[in-house]
Amino acid sequence: MRGIQTPTGLKGKDLHAFIVSKLDSVIAIKKMAMKLADSVCFTGSIVDREGAVSKAAMPSVVDTDVIKNSTVINTCYWFDSHGDVHIPGIWNKSLKDNSKRSENGILLLQEHKMQFDKIIADGSDVIPYTKTMTWKELGVDFPGETEALVFDNTIRKSRNEFMFSQYGAGHVKNHSVGMRYVDIELAINTEQKDYKEYKERWEKYIDKIANRDEVDEEGLFWAIIEAKVVEGSPVPKGSNVVTPVLQTTSTKNEPPLSTHEEPQEKSWFSLIK
Repeated sequence: MRGIQTPTGLKGKDLHAFIVSKLDSVIAIKKMAMKLADSVCFTGSIVDREGAVSKAAMPSVVDTDVIKNSTVINTCYWFDSHGDVHIPGIWNKSLKDNSKRSENGILLLQEHKMQFDKIIADGSDVIPYTKTMTWKELGVDFPGETEALVFDNTIRKSRNEFMFSQYGAGHVKNHSVGMRYVDIELAINTEQKDYKEYKERWEKYIDKIANRDEVDEEGLFWAIIEAKVVEGSPVPKGSNVVTPVLQTTSTKNEPPLSTHEEPQEKSWFSLIK
């Protein structure tokens, strides 16, 4: 399975048994880790928080001081390279807790680097929220909906001139979320009577997963029920194909917006075997 080191040649029932036997340890290790989720990119139209339809755009001339954009940082019901499927509602508690802070604590960083010179936007210049969108709105040919984690950003040239220029030139096409696991469940496609709960989770979610073929090939996945969002980052390239810049405008000397309410993970079993 992706992100997990298993004995060579282990498949089917034997693989399921091996993972279940290590389940508590795997979940504990995942919760201790900072996950840098697969990035998402997109080309198409989107519906913003006010219900207006807009297309991805960029400034025609980059000689301004401020860029405003909306970016998709993560999408649910997508099987990623960690073997995870994020479930809608995953960010609810984290965003609610963040809204109670005196100032937004979620960051927009350059390539997940938690350094002063890599901060692109923070505080009132980042407004995180979730948005239910259809896959087709995000450019994916799959029926149904996903829950997107979206940031409305005010990007200032004075804060990170390099990333300001990258956004302004339209070079940023992928984003990724930096997160910590809180609640994780295992889902397995199995007929074993002892694994009834894992099979029930599989049946509950499988038809909603946009890249189902990849999940069927694996035969199991981690359903991520709750996670804490720490930051979102533009990245050069990633596996999840749905985390775009939704829209962009540029202004000069504009005041900040008002505040509204890890690389591939280590192999889990290599750490516990």
